[in-house]
Amino acid sequence: MYKLSIVPFLLLAVVSNIFAQQSPVLSAGNVTSTNIETQKVTFKTTNAFGEVQVYSPNIVRVRLDKKQLAKDFSYAVVMQPQKTTVKISQSDSEIVLLTDSLKAVISKKPFAVAFYTLDGKLINQDEKGLQNSWVADEVTAYKQMQAGERFVGLGEKNGNLDRKGNGYTNWNYDAFGYSTGQDPLYSSIPFYIGIHHNLNYGIFLDNTYQTDFNFGASNNRFSSFSAQGGELNYYFIYHTQLSDIVKSYTALTGRMKMPPLWSLGYQQNRYSYYPETEVMRIAQTLREKKIPADGITLDIHYMDQYKLFTWDKQRFGDPLAMNKKLKEMGFKTTVIVDPGIKVEEGYAAYEDGVKKNIFVKYPDSTNFTAQVWPGWCHFPDFTSPLGRNWWHEKIKFFANTGVDGIWNDMNEIASWGQKMPSNILFNYDGALASHKQAHNVYGMQMARSSFEGMVQATNKRPFNLTRAGYAGLQRYTAIWTGDNRSEEDHMMAGVRLLNSLGLSGVAFTGMDIGGFTGNPSVSLYARWIQIGAFNPYFRNHTAVNTKSSEPWAYGEEVTEISRNFINLRYKLLPYLYSTFNEAATTGMPVVRSLAFTNTHEPRVYDGKFQNQFMFGQSFLVAPFESTKEYGAVFFPKGNWYNLYNNEPLQGDTEKILRLSLQQLPVFVKGSSIVPMQSLIQSTAEKPSDTLVLHIYKGSENNSFVYYEDDGESYNYEKGDFYKRQITYDAKQRKIVFDKVEGNFKSKFSQLKLVFHGFGDQDKIQTSSKVQNDFVSFIAPISRFDPQGNANPTIGCNVKSVTISNDKNQFEIKY
Repeated sequence: MYKLSIVPFLLLAVVSNIFAQQSPVLSAGNVTSTNIETQKVTFKTTNAFGEVQVYSPNIVRVRLDKKQLAKDFSYAVVMQPQKTTVKISQSDSEIVLLTDSLKAVISKKPFAVAFYTLDGKLINQDEKGLQNSWVADEVTAYKQMQAGERFVGLGEKNGNLDRKGNGYTNWNYDAFGYSTGQDPLYSSIPFYIGIHHNLNYGIFLDNTYQTDFNFGASNNRFSSFSAQGGELNYYFIYHTQLSDIVKSYTALTGRMKMPPLWSLGYQQNRYSYYPETEVMRIAQTLREKKIPADGITLDIHYMDQYKLFTWDKQRFGDPLAMNKKLKEMGFKTTVIVDPGIKVEEGYAAYEDGVKKNIFVKYPDSTNFTAQVWPGWCHFPDFTSPLGRNWWHEKIKFFANTGVDGIWNDMNEIASWGQKMPSNILFNYDGALASHKQAHNVYGMQMARSSFEGMVQATNKRPFNLTRAGYAGLQRYTAIWTGDNRSEEDHMMAGVRLLNSLGLSGVAFTGMDIGGFTGNPSVSLYARWIQIGAFNPYFRNHTAVNTKSSEPWAYGEEVTEISRNFINLRYKLLPYLYSTFNEAATTGMPVVRSLAFTNTHEPRVYDGKFQNQFMFGQSFLVAPFESTKEYGAVFFPKGNWYNLYNNEPLQGDTEKILRLSLQQLPVFVKGSSIVPMQSLIQSTAEKPSDTLVLHIYKGSENNSFVYYEDDGESYNYEKGDFYKRQITYDAKQRKIVFDKVEGNFKSKFSQLKLVFHGFGDQDKIQTSSKVQNDFVSFIAPISRFDPQGNANPTIGCNVKSVTISNDKNQFEIKY
């Protein structure tokens, strides 16, 4: 009996051993040796080399590769490891790294990593049976999926706010007219946030190869992230607040600089405005119809046969003179640039590029050639210092012809056929990389080159826009969501894309208002431009061979609706500019998913409410399709006010609203401080000398940092700014104005405080006279009947007081 029973067991052991030896899946295996430093553990496993390093009290980096770890290099990460107190202990079974914020545990048999709170709660851990492994060159980290875990972020990704149950690919793609479920799109940000059991963490996979994320798609066992090549290299971030995770991520990958003030105004685009007379007609009509605007964008038809660094002299005989006239009217010009340089003898950019050897190449040293708009083209290598410097010089062409903004397009790289060979070689800052490794970072490096070139040429802040990018793109450029469609679901998908980009560290974002392909209905256009007024980048755009898509092209009512919300945008510029300063300082985005401050509230992720967002810290925006007559809105905890009539609304509730095409549902959070200015037609025009501060009564303490600078230079980095924290103290019943910081003189000599929700029992204590006042944020829409009467004015009764803008600290009690 004994001999008979042992045979199957021995056979099973032999078969298992053979299977393990021949398995196409290679695991990291057991830790075989370690070396402990102050903040870092380096180790070798059965099949790999690795290190775990504490980057800060809240950030731990994990690296793993089948070979010795390569020289450390990243296009995304700009932060150096911070000096951190770390306690490291080791036993036969594990290594523990302890900071004042988290505990990382490295298991040795087999190698695996787990992260805990200081009181022992599991935040995240490698899946115990799968851990980390390779299939050929593809490396994957498998993570145990926690009960009820949600996943948000990943940048420009379609789908629901909660990514659970889905998989995603990062491979920058020219997704013309993409569907609302299509993946991938144009940019790659391999950073997500996991949420479970009142805990949240971030993971940033810094690998520029194609990366894939699985949040329980086709399995019920794990979440995972993988890369098609290179090493497993990720940063684990833990904070108790989701907003702090985004702040740490942007500390790691960098934050935006202050944009030029004009770029926050309304931008009128089309593919394409030409010739010059058409450009001037658009500019003049905007001014005649009193529709504020700051920018006009020129698409590829401004070029001579689509050749970069040229102007079509038939259409634009004197671009410098045209741009000077536009500036006199308060407009700045943005032009599109594509990376493809036409292969054509006598074409200066082509011949200079060949001479200076700056194009990407095949392994046999010949320049890669593909077709784009001009025909057969070569492509500058923006991963090379030589290529970037060449572009810096060339981009001066635009500054010299009066251009203020650069729009980087087709930089995925896009070409006809969309099948760039894998064997194209890139310099990759001296490391030499194939297309597989360089593809996802190419667009970001082009945007970087344009940004740096325009700064060098003008010594001012340029506006810079890109279609493609990689993590860290926020340091150089704004991004828009590409060639969307003129459809209701695309408008809503665009809202979710901006929400997701905000969760992924990108603050300056926008979409094509009205949709790029097709023709929007009258109602869709009206709704979209209302939503656009609450986008960081407010851009109207449409494709070639579509109907005109300026506000007046949709009739008188839509013109008035558009004017109302563009007017509101311009009045809100002090609030918006201050919010951009918050983004530049802390990494907090302008458009904020409700998940930022209501992370563990299930209704935030409900399909009915997931499109809602905060515009800065004060405004709750509830977007709806233009075809809907009713809509459900979720109000998070706190008290809220209807923007238009001051109707009070209780938080932690849901409400069904009757929708109107004339108004986008917008609400203001109690305790908010919202600075506004008088209406202007462009940022080249000065507002009145009174800054209006709308103060909304609330039960919570709150503060707002008001910010000004010159709006165009980098002098603010040398202290030439005006910054003041204003605090709403609900407990002490007072508003406190801190002493002004910075050397810049405010454009406002007076402050008008407007009190919303304050009753007669609230005695506002000030030496100036308190007035009964009336506020209306939008004008009544005409009835468009023979009588020509307007609808009733919508507004609210308030109290107000006007005081001098004293630089010293002071307070007002109520």
